[in-house]
Amino acid sequence: MSVRSIHRGRILLALTTALTGVLAVGSPAIADPGATPAPAAPLATAFDTAAARYDVPRDLLVALGYAESRLDMHARTPSAAGGHGLMHLASNPGVRTLDEAAALTRLSPAALRTEPTANVLGAAAVLRSYADQAGLTAATRDDVNVWYGPVARYGGSSEASVARLYADTVYDLLRVGFTGRGEAVAGRPVAPRRGGLERAAVLGGIGTLSTDYGPAAWAPASTSNYTVASRPGSHPVTHIVIHTAQGSYSGTVSWFQNPAAQASAHYTLRSSDGAVTQSVREKDIAWHAGNWTYNTQSIGIEHEGYVDNPAWLTDAMYRASAALTRSLATKYGIPKDRAHIIAHHEVPGATHTDPGPNWNWTYYLQLVNGITGIGSGTVIATASSLNVRSGPGVSYPVVGSVTDGATVAVYCQAVGSTVTGPYGTTAVWNRIGTNRYVSDAFVLTGYDGYIPNVPRC
Repeated sequence: MSVRSIHRGRILLALTTALTGVLAVGSPAIADPGATPAPAAPLATAFDTAAARYDVPRDLLVALGYAESRLDMHARTPSAAGGHGLMHLASNPGVRTLDEAAALTRLSPAALRTEPTANVLGAAAVLRSYADQAGLTAATRDDVNVWYGPVARYGGSSEASVARLYADTVYDLLRVGFTGRGEAVAGRPVAPRRGGLERAAVLGGIGTLSTDYGPAAWAPASTSNYTVASRPGSHPVTHIVIHTAQGSYSGTVSWFQNPAAQASAHYTLRSSDGAVTQSVREKDIAWHAGNWTYNTQSIGIEHEGYVDNPAWLTDAMYRASAALTRSLATKYGIPKDRAHIIAHHEVPGATHTDPGPNWNWTYYLQLVNGITGIGSGTVIATASSLNVRSGPGVSYPVVGSVTDGATVAVYCQAVGSTVTGPYGTTAVWNRIGTNRYVSDAFVLTGYDGYIPNVPRC
Protein backbone atom coordinates (compact mmCIF):
# COMPACT_ATOMS: atom_id res chain seq x y z
CA MET A 1 0.00 0.00 0.00
CA SER A 2 1.31 3.48 -0.87
CA VAL A 3 1.96 6.17 1.70
CA ARG A 4 -0.94 8.16 0.20
CA SER A 5 -3.29 5.19 0.59
CA ILE A 6 -2.23 4.65 4.20
CA HIS A 7 -2.79 8.34 4.98
CA ARG A 8 -6.24 8.35 3.38
CA GLY A 9 -7.15 5.17 5.22
CA ARG A 10 -6.30 6.80 8.53
CA ILE A 11 -8.47 9.82 7.68
CA LEU A 12 -11.44 7.62 6.77
CA LEU A 13 -10.96 5.47 9.87
CA ALA A 14 -10.92 8.57 12.09
CA LEU A 15 -13.95 9.93 10.30
CA THR A 16 -16.05 6.82 10.56
CA THR A 17 -15.15 6.18 14.20
CA ALA A 18 -16.31 9.73 14.94
CA LEU A 19 -19.66 8.97 13.36
CA THR A 20 -20.22 5.79 15.37
CA GLY A 21 -18.89 6.84 18.80
CA VAL A 22 -21.17 7.19 21.84
CA LEU A 23 -22.18 10.67 23.02
CA ALA A 24 -20.97 11.39 26.53
CA VAL A 25 -23.70 12.68 28.83
CA GLY A 26 -23.50 16.38 29.69
CA SER A 27 -20.62 17.35 27.36
CA PRO A 28 -19.67 17.20 23.71
CA ALA A 29 -18.56 13.74 22.66
CA ILE A 30 -15.18 12.83 21.25
CA ALA A 31 -14.32 10.04 18.85
CA ASP A 32 -14.46 6.48 20.17
CA PRO A 33 -11.22 4.88 18.95
CA GLY A 34 -12.69 1.41 19.39
CA ALA A 35 -15.71 1.83 17.14
CA THR A 36 -16.25 -0.15 13.95
CA PRO A 37 -15.54 1.72 10.71
CA ALA A 38 -18.56 2.53 8.54
CA PRO A 39 -18.90 3.84 5.00
CA ALA A 40 -18.74 7.59 4.44
CA ALA A 41 -22.23 9.07 4.72
CA PRO A 42 -23.99 11.32 2.17
CA LEU A 43 -24.63 14.91 3.13
CA ALA A 44 -28.13 14.36 4.53
CA THR A 45 -26.89 11.54 6.75
CA ALA A 46 -23.93 13.67 7.80
CA PHE A 47 -26.30 16.35 9.11
CA ASP A 48 -28.50 13.72 10.79
CA THR A 49 -25.53 12.14 12.51
CA ALA A 50 -23.84 15.36 13.59
CA ALA A 51 -27.07 16.89 14.90
CA ALA A 52 -27.91 13.78 16.91
CA ARG A 53 -24.40 13.24 18.20
CA TYR A 54 -23.95 16.76 19.54
CA ASP A 55 -27.60 17.58 20.23
CA VAL A 56 -27.65 20.56 17.86
CA PRO A 57 -30.92 21.39 16.04
CA ARG A 58 -30.48 19.87 12.61
CA ASP A 59 -32.11 22.67 10.61
CA LEU A 60 -29.97 25.24 12.43
CA LEU A 61 -26.85 23.32 11.45
CA VAL A 62 -27.98 23.15 7.81
CA ALA A 63 -28.89 26.88 7.79
CA LEU A 64 -25.45 27.81 9.11
CA GLY A 65 -23.80 25.73 6.37
CA TYR A 66 -26.07 27.25 3.72
CA ALA A 67 -25.25 30.78 4.89
CA GLU A 68 -21.53 30.03 4.76
CA SER A 69 -21.21 28.09 1.51
CA ARG A 70 -24.56 27.11 -0.03
CA LEU A 71 -23.54 23.66 1.30
CA ASP A 72 -20.68 23.49 -1.20
CA MET A 73 -17.15 22.24 -0.48
CA HIS A 74 -15.80 24.56 -3.21
CA ALA A 75 -13.35 21.99 -4.53
CA ARG A 76 -11.79 21.81 -1.07
CA THR A 77 -10.15 25.21 -1.47
CA PRO A 78 -10.19 27.64 1.48
CA SER A 79 -12.05 30.92 1.59
CA ALA A 80 -10.20 34.23 1.65
CA ALA A 81 -10.44 34.14 5.45
CA GLY A 82 -8.91 30.67 5.71
CA GLY A 83 -12.23 28.87 6.17
CA HIS A 84 -12.67 25.31 4.95
CA GLY A 85 -15.52 23.18 3.71
CA LEU A 86 -19.22 23.68 3.60
CA MET A 87 -19.29 24.71 7.30
CA HIS A 88 -16.35 27.13 6.90
CA LEU A 89 -14.18 25.75 9.69
CA ALA A 90 -11.54 28.46 9.98
CA SER A 91 -8.00 28.74 11.22
CA ASN A 92 -6.78 32.33 11.26
CA PRO A 93 -5.54 34.69 13.98
CA GLY A 94 -9.11 35.71 14.82
CA VAL A 95 -11.12 32.50 14.37
CA ARG A 96 -9.99 29.01 15.40
CA THR A 97 -13.05 26.85 14.74
CA LEU A 98 -10.97 24.32 12.76
CA ASP A 99 -8.55 23.87 15.64
CA GLU A 100 -11.40 23.65 18.14
CA ALA A 101 -13.13 21.03 16.00
CA ALA A 102 -9.95 18.96 15.84
CA ALA A 103 -9.62 19.00 19.62
CA LEU A 104 -13.29 18.16 20.21
CA THR A 105 -13.64 15.38 17.62
CA ARG A 106 -10.06 14.06 17.53
CA LEU A 107 -10.29 14.12 13.75
CA SER A 108 -7.26 15.33 11.85
CA PRO A 109 -7.31 18.89 10.50
CA ALA A 110 -6.89 17.40 7.02
CA ALA A 111 -10.10 15.39 7.35
CA LEU A 112 -11.98 18.35 8.79
CA ARG A 113 -10.85 20.54 5.90
CA THR A 114 -11.57 18.13 3.05
CA GLU A 115 -14.15 15.50 4.05
CA PRO A 116 -17.75 16.84 4.03
CA THR A 117 -18.94 14.47 6.75
CA ALA A 118 -16.05 15.40 9.04
CA ASN A 119 -16.56 19.08 8.28
CA VAL A 120 -20.21 18.95 9.39
CA LEU A 121 -19.32 16.90 12.46
CA GLY A 122 -16.64 19.41 13.44
CA ALA A 123 -19.00 22.36 13.14
CA ALA A 124 -21.61 20.61 15.28
CA ALA A 125 -19.00 19.87 17.93
CA VAL A 126 -17.89 23.51 18.04
CA LEU A 127 -21.47 24.80 18.25
CA ARG A 128 -22.23 22.37 21.06
CA SER A 129 -19.16 23.46 22.99
CA TYR A 130 -20.26 27.09 22.64
CA ALA A 131 -23.74 26.12 23.81
CA ASP A 132 -22.32 24.41 26.88
CA GLN A 133 -20.21 27.46 27.70
CA ALA A 134 -23.32 29.64 27.31
CA GLY A 135 -25.18 27.47 29.83
CA LEU A 136 -27.62 25.78 27.46
CA THR A 137 -29.01 22.63 29.05
CA ALA A 138 -30.51 19.46 27.63
CA ALA A 139 -33.93 20.87 28.45
CA THR A 140 -33.35 24.03 26.40
CA ARG A 141 -31.22 22.83 23.49
CA ASP A 142 -34.25 21.74 21.44
CA ASP A 143 -35.37 25.38 21.20
CA VAL A 144 -33.62 26.79 18.14
CA ASN A 145 -34.08 30.35 19.42
CA VAL A 146 -31.65 29.90 22.34
CA TRP A 147 -28.76 29.07 20.00
CA TYR A 148 -28.38 32.66 18.77
CA GLY A 149 -25.35 33.38 20.96
CA PRO A 150 -23.41 30.24 19.93
CA VAL A 151 -24.20 30.92 16.25
CA ALA A 152 -22.99 34.52 16.53
CA ARG A 153 -19.82 33.32 18.25
CA TYR A 154 -19.22 30.76 15.48
CA GLY A 155 -19.09 33.64 12.98
CA GLY A 156 -15.99 34.89 14.75
CA SER A 157 -16.54 38.65 14.66
CA SER A 158 -15.51 40.69 17.68
CA GLU A 159 -17.61 43.63 16.47
CA ALA A 160 -21.18 43.40 17.78
CA SER A 161 -22.99 44.67 14.68
CA VAL A 162 -21.18 42.19 12.41
CA ALA A 163 -21.75 39.34 14.87
CA ARG A 164 -25.45 40.18 14.82
CA LEU A 165 -25.42 40.35 11.01
CA TYR A 166 -23.95 36.84 10.89
CA ALA A 167 -26.44 35.28 13.28
CA ASP A 168 -29.40 37.16 11.81
CA THR A 169 -28.51 35.74 8.39
CA VAL A 170 -28.78 32.19 9.73
CA TYR A 171 -32.09 32.88 11.48
CA ASP A 172 -33.49 34.66 8.43
CA LEU A 173 -32.82 31.48 6.45
CA LEU A 174 -34.74 29.47 9.05
CA ARG A 175 -37.58 31.97 8.86
CA VAL A 176 -37.99 31.95 5.06
CA GLY A 177 -36.75 28.42 4.30
CA PHE A 178 -34.37 27.32 1.54
CA THR A 179 -33.32 24.41 -0.64
CA GLY A 180 -29.91 23.35 -1.92
CA ARG A 181 -27.65 20.33 -2.42
CA GLY A 182 -30.49 17.95 -1.67
CA GLU A 183 -31.46 19.72 1.56
CA ALA A 184 -34.84 21.40 2.01
CA VAL A 185 -35.55 23.42 5.16
CA ALA A 186 -39.10 24.72 5.48
CA GLY A 187 -39.63 28.23 6.80
CA ARG A 188 -41.00 28.64 10.31
CA PRO A 189 -41.56 31.43 12.87
CA VAL A 190 -38.39 32.27 14.78
CA ALA A 191 -37.82 34.58 17.73
CA PRO A 192 -34.06 34.45 18.36
CA ARG A 193 -32.90 35.37 21.84
CA ARG A 194 -30.15 37.82 21.00
CA GLY A 195 -29.14 38.69 24.54
CA GLY A 196 -26.62 41.52 24.53
CA LEU A 197 -26.62 41.59 20.71
CA GLU A 198 -30.19 42.89 20.79
CA ARG A 199 -28.64 46.29 21.47
CA ALA A 200 -26.07 45.97 18.66
CA ALA A 201 -26.49 48.27 15.69
CA VAL A 202 -28.18 46.66 12.74
CA LEU A 203 -25.98 47.28 9.71
CA GLY A 204 -27.86 49.78 7.57
CA GLY A 205 -29.73 51.20 10.54
CA ILE A 206 -29.60 54.69 12.02
CA GLY A 207 -26.08 55.75 12.87
CA THR A 208 -24.33 53.13 10.73
CA LEU A 209 -24.84 54.50 7.23
CA SER A 210 -22.00 55.32 4.85
CA THR A 211 -21.28 58.97 4.22
CA ASP A 212 -19.85 58.12 0.76
CA TYR A 213 -22.74 56.09 -0.66
CA GLY A 214 -26.20 56.48 0.85
CA PRO A 215 -27.51 52.90 0.53
CA ALA A 216 -24.43 51.38 2.20
CA ALA A 217 -23.97 50.40 5.83
CA TRP A 218 -20.71 51.43 7.48
CA ALA A 219 -18.56 48.78 9.17
CA PRO A 220 -14.95 50.03 9.16
CA ALA A 221 -12.04 47.75 8.36
CA SER A 222 -9.11 47.51 10.74
CA THR A 223 -6.65 50.35 10.27
CA SER A 224 -4.05 47.60 9.73
CA ASN A 225 -5.74 46.67 6.45
CA TYR A 226 -5.72 49.88 4.37
CA THR A 227 -3.76 53.09 3.80
CA VAL A 228 -5.11 56.49 4.78
CA ALA A 229 -5.07 58.95 1.86
CA SER A 230 -6.96 61.93 0.50
CA ARG A 231 -8.16 60.77 -2.88
CA PRO A 232 -8.83 61.96 -5.51
CA GLY A 233 -6.48 64.80 -4.55
CA SER A 234 -3.62 62.51 -3.52
CA HIS A 235 -4.25 59.88 -6.21
CA PRO A 236 -6.64 59.90 -9.20
CA VAL A 237 -9.46 57.32 -9.10
CA THR A 238 -9.51 55.79 -12.58
CA HIS A 239 -10.76 52.20 -12.23
CA ILE A 240 -13.29 50.03 -10.44
CA VAL A 241 -12.16 46.48 -9.67
CA ILE A 242 -14.77 43.71 -9.40
CA HIS A 243 -14.10 40.85 -6.98
CA THR A 244 -15.74 37.67 -5.75
CA ALA A 245 -15.20 37.43 -2.01
CA GLN A 246 -14.59 33.68 -1.72
CA GLY A 247 -16.71 33.84 1.40
CA SER A 248 -19.98 35.01 2.89
CA TYR A 249 -21.13 38.61 3.22
CA SER A 250 -20.80 38.85 6.99
CA GLY A 251 -17.62 36.76 6.95
CA THR A 252 -16.01 39.11 4.44
CA VAL A 253 -16.95 42.24 6.39
CA SER A 254 -15.64 40.56 9.55
CA TRP A 255 -12.39 39.51 7.84
CA PHE A 256 -11.66 43.10 6.85
CA GLN A 257 -11.97 44.01 10.54
CA ASN A 258 -9.35 41.41 11.50
CA PRO A 259 -5.91 43.09 11.72
CA ALA A 260 -4.29 39.89 10.46
CA ALA A 261 -6.16 40.00 7.14
CA GLN A 262 -3.84 42.52 5.48
CA ALA A 263 -6.62 42.97 2.94
CA SER A 264 -9.75 45.04 2.45
CA ALA A 265 -12.15 46.38 -0.15
CA HIS A 266 -14.18 49.55 -0.17
CA TYR A 267 -17.56 47.80 -0.56
CA THR A 268 -19.08 44.33 -0.16
CA LEU A 269 -22.39 43.20 -1.70
CA ARG A 270 -24.76 40.56 -0.33
CA SER A 271 -26.08 37.85 -2.65
CA SER A 272 -29.63 37.44 -1.37
CA ASP A 273 -30.84 41.02 -1.61
CA GLY A 274 -27.99 43.23 -2.85
CA ALA A 275 -27.37 44.84 0.54
CA VAL A 276 -24.06 46.73 0.60
CA THR A 277 -21.56 47.48 3.37
CA GLN A 278 -18.66 49.91 3.12
CA SER A 279 -15.45 49.02 4.97
CA VAL A 280 -12.98 51.63 3.66
CA ARG A 281 -13.68 55.27 2.80
CA GLU A 282 -13.36 56.07 -0.88
CA LYS A 283 -10.68 58.67 -0.08
CA ASP A 284 -8.51 55.91 1.43
CA ILE A 285 -6.62 53.12 -0.33
CA ALA A 286 -8.06 49.65 0.21
CA TRP A 287 -5.73 46.67 -0.22
CA HIS A 288 -7.71 44.62 -2.70
CA ALA A 289 -6.00 44.43 -6.09
CA GLY A 290 -2.59 42.95 -5.23
CA ASN A 291 -0.94 45.79 -7.15
CA TRP A 292 -0.06 49.02 -5.35
CA THR A 293 -0.57 51.29 -8.36
CA TYR A 294 -4.02 49.83 -9.02
CA ASN A 295 -4.87 50.01 -5.33
CA THR A 296 -4.10 53.71 -5.26
CA GLN A 297 -6.20 54.44 -8.35
CA SER A 298 -9.23 52.17 -7.91
CA ILE A 299 -12.31 51.35 -5.87
CA GLY A 300 -12.62 47.66 -4.91
CA ILE A 301 -16.04 45.99 -4.80
CA GLU A 302 -16.39 42.51 -3.29
CA HIS A 303 -19.37 40.25 -3.99
CA GLU A 304 -20.52 37.52 -1.62
CA GLY A 305 -19.92 34.03 -2.98
CA TYR A 306 -17.40 31.76 -4.64
CA VAL A 307 -16.10 31.78 -8.20
CA ASP A 308 -17.11 28.15 -8.83
CA ASN A 309 -20.78 28.47 -7.83
CA PRO A 310 -23.07 30.66 -9.99
CA ALA A 311 -25.92 30.32 -7.47
CA TRP A 312 -24.50 33.31 -5.58
CA LEU A 313 -24.87 35.61 -8.61
CA THR A 314 -28.40 36.85 -8.09
CA ASP A 315 -30.10 39.59 -10.07
CA ALA A 316 -30.51 41.53 -6.82
CA MET A 317 -26.74 41.57 -6.29
CA TYR A 318 -25.94 42.36 -9.93
CA ARG A 319 -28.36 45.29 -9.93
CA ALA A 320 -27.26 46.70 -6.57
CA SER A 321 -23.60 46.39 -7.54
CA ALA A 322 -24.22 48.03 -10.92
CA ALA A 323 -26.02 50.92 -9.21
CA LEU A 324 -22.98 51.40 -6.95
CA THR A 325 -20.55 51.20 -9.87
CA ARG A 326 -22.66 53.64 -11.90
CA SER A 327 -22.61 56.10 -9.00
CA LEU A 328 -18.84 55.75 -8.52
CA ALA A 329 -18.14 56.13 -12.24
CA THR A 330 -20.21 59.29 -12.39
CA LYS A 331 -18.60 60.73 -9.26
CA TYR A 332 -15.00 60.18 -10.40
CA GLY A 333 -15.46 60.54 -14.15
CA ILE A 334 -14.62 56.89 -14.84
CA PRO A 335 -15.75 55.66 -18.29
CA LYS A 336 -18.45 53.00 -17.94
CA ASP A 337 -16.64 50.40 -20.03
CA ARG A 338 -14.59 47.22 -19.66
CA ALA A 339 -11.33 49.12 -19.96
CA HIS A 340 -12.03 50.88 -16.66
CA ILE A 341 -14.42 48.50 -14.87
CA ILE A 342 -12.23 45.44 -14.63
CA ALA A 343 -11.95 42.00 -13.06
CA HIS A 344 -9.50 41.34 -10.27
CA HIS A 345 -7.73 38.79 -12.47
CA GLU A 346 -7.10 41.53 -15.06
CA VAL A 347 -4.96 43.57 -12.68
CA PRO A 348 -1.27 43.20 -13.70
CA GLY A 349 0.43 40.59 -11.57
CA ALA A 350 -2.84 39.25 -10.13
CA THR A 351 -2.80 35.71 -8.76
CA HIS A 352 -6.57 35.54 -8.31
CA THR A 353 -9.22 34.39 -10.82
CA ASP A 354 -12.20 36.37 -9.56
CA PRO A 355 -14.88 37.29 -10.29
CA GLY A 356 -14.61 34.07 -12.31
CA PRO A 357 -16.16 32.58 -15.44
CA ASN A 358 -19.72 32.74 -14.10
CA TRP A 359 -19.71 36.54 -13.82
CA ASN A 360 -21.87 37.96 -16.65
CA TRP A 361 -20.05 41.04 -17.91
CA THR A 362 -22.54 41.72 -20.72
CA TYR A 363 -25.42 41.91 -18.27
CA TYR A 364 -23.44 43.88 -15.69
CA LEU A 365 -22.17 46.56 -18.07
CA GLN A 366 -25.65 47.10 -19.49
CA LEU A 367 -26.94 47.65 -15.95
CA VAL A 368 -24.06 50.02 -15.22
CA ASN A 369 -24.98 52.00 -18.35
CA GLY A 370 -28.62 52.34 -17.34
CA ILE A 371 -30.30 49.50 -19.23
CA THR A 372 -32.12 48.34 -16.11
CA GLY A 373 -35.64 47.39 -17.18
CA ILE A 374 -37.38 44.26 -15.89
CA GLY A 375 -39.90 42.74 -18.25
CA SER A 376 -42.83 40.51 -17.48
CA GLY A 377 -44.78 37.86 -19.31
CA THR A 378 -47.35 35.13 -19.07
CA VAL A 379 -46.31 31.52 -19.54
CA ILE A 380 -48.34 29.73 -22.20
CA ALA A 381 -47.32 26.08 -22.02
CA THR A 382 -48.45 23.22 -24.23
CA ALA A 383 -48.93 21.16 -21.06
CA SER A 384 -49.77 21.95 -17.45
CA SER A 385 -46.30 23.36 -16.84
CA LEU A 386 -43.13 24.50 -18.59
CA ASN A 387 -39.65 23.27 -17.72
CA VAL A 388 -37.20 25.80 -16.30
CA ARG A 389 -33.55 25.21 -17.21
CA SER A 390 -30.29 26.35 -15.62
CA GLY A 391 -29.15 28.05 -18.82
CA PRO A 392 -30.46 29.33 -22.16
CA GLY A 393 -30.96 26.07 -24.03
CA VAL A 394 -32.51 22.63 -24.01
CA SER A 395 -29.13 21.06 -23.26
CA TYR A 396 -29.08 22.65 -19.79
CA PRO A 397 -30.48 20.68 -16.83
CA VAL A 398 -34.10 21.14 -15.78
CA VAL A 399 -34.11 22.94 -12.42
CA GLY A 400 -37.86 23.44 -11.93
CA SER A 401 -41.07 24.33 -13.69
CA VAL A 402 -43.64 27.11 -14.00
CA THR A 403 -47.33 26.47 -14.41
CA ASP A 404 -49.32 27.37 -17.48
CA GLY A 405 -50.71 30.89 -17.06
CA ALA A 406 -48.12 31.96 -14.48
CA THR A 407 -46.71 35.50 -14.60
CA VAL A 408 -42.91 35.71 -14.60
CA ALA A 409 -40.39 38.55 -14.33
CA VAL A 410 -37.80 38.77 -17.11
CA TYR A 411 -34.50 40.13 -15.76
CA CYS A 412 -32.51 39.70 -18.96
CA GLN A 413 -32.64 37.86 -22.28
CA ALA A 414 -30.04 35.60 -23.88
CA VAL A 415 -29.45 33.81 -27.16
CA GLY A 416 -29.60 30.04 -26.83
CA SER A 417 -30.88 26.98 -28.63
CA THR A 418 -33.77 27.45 -31.07
CA VAL A 419 -37.18 26.35 -29.81
CA THR A 420 -40.64 26.28 -31.36
CA GLY A 421 -43.66 27.08 -29.18
CA PRO A 422 -46.98 28.91 -29.13
CA TYR A 423 -45.22 32.17 -30.08
CA GLY A 424 -43.23 30.85 -33.00
CA THR A 425 -39.65 29.73 -33.42
CA THR A 426 -36.95 31.67 -31.56
CA ALA A 427 -33.47 31.42 -30.05
CA VAL A 428 -34.31 34.00 -27.34
CA TRP A 429 -34.41 32.76 -23.77
CA ASN A 430 -35.72 34.71 -20.78
CA ARG A 431 -33.92 34.67 -17.41
CA ILE A 432 -36.68 34.57 -14.81
CA GLY A 433 -34.43 34.07 -11.78
CA THR A 434 -30.91 33.13 -10.77
CA ASN A 435 -29.84 30.37 -13.20
CA ARG A 436 -33.49 29.93 -14.28
CA TYR A 437 -34.35 30.26 -17.97
CA VAL A 438 -37.40 29.60 -20.16
CA SER A 439 -37.73 29.92 -23.92
CA ASP A 440 -39.38 33.11 -25.15
CA ALA A 441 -41.41 30.89 -27.49
CA PHE A 442 -43.58 30.03 -24.48
CA VAL A 443 -43.86 33.50 -22.89
CA LEU A 444 -46.32 36.22 -23.89
CA THR A 445 -44.41 39.46 -23.24
CA GLY A 446 -46.17 41.82 -25.65
CA TYR A 447 -43.06 41.94 -27.86
CA ASP A 448 -41.72 39.78 -30.65
CA GLY A 449 -38.42 38.62 -29.19
CA TYR A 450 -36.39 41.18 -27.27
CA ILE A 451 -38.16 43.44 -24.76
CA PRO A 452 -37.11 47.12 -24.90
CA ASN A 453 -34.79 48.28 -22.04
CA VAL A 454 -34.39 44.74 -20.69
CA PRO A 455 -30.66 43.82 -20.64
CA ARG A 456 -29.09 41.02 -22.69
CA CYS A 457 -27.37 38.28 -20.69
